[in-house]
Formats: sequence, structure tokens, C-alpha cells
Amino acid sequence: MAVGEQVWPRMHPIAGLTLGTAAAGVKHPNRADIVVMAAAEGSTVSGVFTQNAFCAAPVTVGRQHIDRGDVRYLLINSGNANACTGERGLADAERCCDALAKLAHDELGTAIVPRQVVPFSTGVIGEYLPVDKIIAALPQALQTLSLDGWSAAGRAIMTTDTRPKGASVQFEHDGEVISVTGIAKGAGMIRPNMATMLAYIATDAVVAQPLLDSILKRAADQSFNRISIDGDTSTNDACILIATGQAGFPMLSAPVGELYNKLLAAVCDVHRQLALAIVRDGEGATKCIGVRVEQGSTKDECLKVAYAIAHSPLVKTALFASDPNWGRIVCAIGYAGVPSLDTSQVNVYLDDVCIVSAGERAASYTEAQGQAVVDHAEFTVRVELGRGHSCEQIWTSDLSHDYVTINAEYRS
Repeated sequence: MAVGEQVWPRMHPIAGLTLGTAAAGVKHPNRADIVVMAAAEGSTVSGVFTQNAFCAAPVTVGRQHIDRGDVRYLLINSGNANACTGERGLADAERCCDALAKLAHDELGTAIVPRQVVPFSTGVIGEYLPVDKIIAALPQALQTLSLDGWSAAGRAIMTTDTRPKGASVQFEHDGEVISVTGIAKGAGMIRPNMATMLAYIATDAVVAQPLLDSILKRAADQSFNRISIDGDTSTNDACILIATGQAGFPMLSAPVGELYNKLLAAVCDVHRQLALAIVRDGEGATKCIGVRVEQGSTKDECLKVAYAIAHSPLVKTALFASDPNWGRIVCAIGYAGVPSLDTSQVNVYLDDVCIVSAGERAASYTEAQGQAVVDHAEFTVRVELGRGHSCEQIWTSDLSHDYVTINAEYRS
């Protein structure tokens, strides 16, 4: 179940980045569950990772390898998270990197070392990685490397997702075309505290490492860090931004100028599209809801209110039932932790329908008006706090019977 129709976009190839897939049988036999991404020499790679203290082994190894620079390959497996697996988990992640580095050297003639491979895993927590199966599938993944491998890769990284998630945009600058393309996976255990479950975005622009880091953080904060399905931050979250440097422009090294502004807008656009695709495919989701909090004194208190609404089981179940039970919304606003909140200044809207005015039921509001909004698959809950000029928006989904079923049966 997912919100809206699936429309796989046209995925513009990124010069200098190829993708290959293979079936290793990590969890399901005969299903592609391994992805290899190969970046051209000279590419810059940035990453943001989960802040969960129980971060998975590939997160620990991946951070270390990206910090050393000169990344050439990404290796992703679905079906097993390699999380809470101790020293063996770390060794298993490194062993996979070693194997891919050797194969890339022997079969493709690429002179790389294991630290130039970054591992990623997603799936069940607490089980050891089937390293031998993954290594056995690597030759097939390398043989299928292609500029057009985005669709296959998008499917291979799925776990409880019902559909792959991709986004791609292009823009022109001085007569040249620059592309930004990405894929993501995620449907549950989603309240990212850095980025998202797994997301990979690439551009052919030429970007210096410090600026790429800055662009990624800004894009992630306004997209993946503004979504929540169930309030849980995964052990394996990772978001990667690659700049292959194949476009015919001088290197961008400072956050100024027309080219920078165009690139930032395109990268943020792709991030936002992927983040919303995750919400629309939330486990058991039937609705995609924006929660926008305005007139806060700080961004932090706006986010507190937004997440209080988004995480309330009472709000989420009412939305699943298409029940305009606005009392649950104001209840969440009241316990969000905003200091000295003057409720007489608070207004609440469902889209443009005012349901609460000056802290009480709006005189003009009718149940039919609210019902007409919540019957839609997508709408926005908007809150005015009347305290200042800060504003934040997040996106979330409803809570359905299917969410419980999916997570109750996840390991079966």
C-alpha cells in the first residue's frame, strides 16, 4: 500500500558514475539485493549518517573510509543490516570492501585499495552478514555496471518498500547541461536524525569536498531530516552525495554565484522528491500529510510542535480513519513543550480550512469542511503559534492496521 500512483521518472545518467546489481540471496533467493556503484577517479563523495548510538558496522566503516577521501566504489546490500554484530560485524564489512577492491583491480584493472570502498547495509538487525554470499555475487554486479543502472539499483536496495524511489533533474548553465539523479529506500523505522535510511544522489558537477559537504548537509536538513513515519531513527541511516566532476566547468569551491545557486536548488529538489517518496510509501500508509508550524519564536519550537503532531498515535490513527478529530491535534500542540504557550494566540488549519481560531473552535468551522479535507490522500495541517516569525514544515504518514501487520511479521 502506498499513497498515489507510482511514476518512475526519467533518470538522467550521471557521467562518471555506473551502477550494477546482483542477486546474492541475502534474505530472499533470486532477488537482486546487491548494488555496486563505481565513481570516476577524481570524484568527491560526501556522506551523512545516523546518530543512533547503536549504529551499524557499515556506518562505522563507511564514516572512516569517506573521511579518508578518494572514494571510488559504494557497496550496498539489502536484507541484512549488519547492526549490533560487534567486532565480527566490523570485520565482515571490511572483508566485503577488501573483496570488491581486489575484484575491481583484477577484473576491471582499477587500482584501488579497500578504504576506497564504502559499505552500506539495510535489513534485519542483529544477524551476522552472509559475507560469502555477498562476495560470490560481486563479479555479477561488476559485470552489469552501467550508466543506466539506476532503476535496477533502486529496486535492489528495497526492504519493506512497495516501490523503488528515484528522482532526477537537469539545469543549464552557460549552454551546458548539469544533471542531478538519485535513489532512496525507506518505508519504516523512519525519523532520520541526519538524512534517511539509504539515499544516493549524484551530479556531474565539479565540486570541492568542503562545499559538497555543506550542500549535502543543507539539502538533507530540509528533506530527509524533515520526515517521520513512526518516530524511529534507524541504526543504518546514510545519505551520500557524489560529484563526479565530469561537467565542463571549473570547480565550485565557494557558496556563491549563479552556478552554485542552481546546483544547490537542484540537489535540494532531488532530496525533497526522494524524501516525500519515502513518506508516500510509509509502511501501511494511506495518507501523506504535511505539518507546517508558523509564527514560532524559534525553529526548534516549531519542530517540537510539528513532531508532536506527527508522532501522536491518536492523530495518526484519526487521519487513517479520515476523521477530522481536531481535538487530538490541539492536544499534541499543548504537550509539545513550548514554554509559556499562550493558547489564545493559536490558530490551526486543515489546508485552508480554519478549525481553531484564537485557541478555540473557529466559529466558521463545520465538520463537513474538515471532512472534505481529510478525505484526501494528501493535505497539510498548519499551525500558527502567534509567537514570532520562525516556520518549519515536516511530512508524515498515517498509522494503519497494515503498519502493525508489516512490523509484527517483519522477520517471518
